[in-house]
Order: sequence, then C-alpha cells, then structure tokens
Amino acid sequence: MTSQSHTPPFPRAASLIGGIALLLIAVLAGIGYVGILSPLIESGDAVETAHDIADSELLFRLGVLLMITAAVLDVVVAAALLALLGPVNRAVAVTAAGFRVAYSAVFVVALTQLAIVPGLLNQPDRVLTSLASHHMIWQVGLILFAAHLLLVGYLVVRSGFMPRALGILIMIAGVGYLADGIGTVLIADYTARISTVTFIGEVALIAWLLWTTIRWSRMSQETKVDGLQVSRFAANDE
Repeated sequence: MTSQSHTPPFPRAASLIGGIALLLIAVLAGIGYVGILSPLIESGDAVETAHDIADSELLFRLGVLLMITAAVLDVVVAAALLALLGPVNRAVAVTAAGFRVAYSAVFVVALTQLAIVPGLLNQPDRVLTSLASHHMIWQVGLILFAAHLLLVGYLVVRSGFMPRALGILIMIAGVGYLADGIGTVLIADYTARISTVTFIGEVALIAWLLWTTIRWSRMSQETKVDGLQVSRFAANDE
C-alpha cells in the first residue's frame, strides 16, 4: 500500500518529453534570438541594420530556423503537459494546451516577418518595418502564452502531485508575459520587460519535470532489484 501511494499519477514519458522539449526551447531561443538575431536587429538605423544582416545573412537565416524549431517544440510541450495535467481537470488542460498551440502559430507568423528580411536588404526602410512587425506580432502573441502559463500554474497547484510553489511560480511567469503583451498593445514604445524577471517559473518547471523523471526511473530500478532479491530469497527458502 505504501509503494502505491507514491506512484506518480502522471505518465513518466510525458514528463520526460515535456522536460526535454522545454529545455531544447530554452537552448534554441538562447542561441537563435539572444545569440544571433538580437545583435543584428536591435538597431534603429535602417541602413546599418540592413548592412549588418547582409554581412551575416546565413547566420541570420540560421537564427530564424532555430526559432521556428522552437515554435514547433511548443506544440510538443503542449501535448506533454496535456498528458500530465489532463487528469487534474481535462477541460482546463485542453484549454491550456490550445493557448500554447495558438501562441506557437502566432509565433511562426511573427517569424515569417524575419524570414522575408534577406529579400529586402536593398530596401532598408522595409527591413525595419518587417522587424517592427515581427516584434509586435510576437509580443501580442505573448498574451496567449501568458494565458497558457496561468492555466498550467493553476493545474499544478490543484494537482496534488506537483509542488504548489511550482504552480505559483508558473503563474507569476504568466503574469509577467501578460503584462508585457498588454503593455505592447496599450503603450507606444513599450520597453519594459517584466517577463525577464518573472520567467523563473519556466526554469523551475523544466528542472522539476526532468528531476522527477530521473528520480522515478531510479526508484523503479530499485524496486525491480528488490523484487528480484525477494524472489531469490523465496527460492532459497524452498
């Protein structure tokens, strides 16, 4: 009875897939946007921006590709979290997954504004317009992502098998993205980035999913070893 009470009420495969997919998104976004795209596109000078991208066009295209890959992985994460949290409240979990898939679609639309930039390098003003469109679409899409995190956080708090503190951190991350998304819509030249402070809940979720999978895998192996030892002792007694 004791061992049964500690059996996780969620699929370990979904926990592993979700954790790995989230980790890959973080790595791809770090390399693709922070490492490659941001240094090339965060300039208000149209001519200089077009020149910088032209000098590193292949690298720029690689950055876009990495971000598209991250967007595809968002769909994988949505499915994994649905498998994990569906038993808590199926309707809410499906809605949360739907918001993440919708965000992924909006994100891809935003990335198309970057994908067309290499074809506009001889028109610097249009390059800046495309980059601005990318930023606006992405930031508005964060409202959908925020809704996803708020619902996931709620489900984690209600789950009973995941730490309540983790759920609260995830909801705080959602509030940060929501503030940034709404701020972009309502305030001209919105520059605050609250999500850069509140994102810790996303990191905690990655760590918990991967750690839990590893922990239960070890426990499962130990249980098998213990069971084998019991069988051997029983055989010896006979």
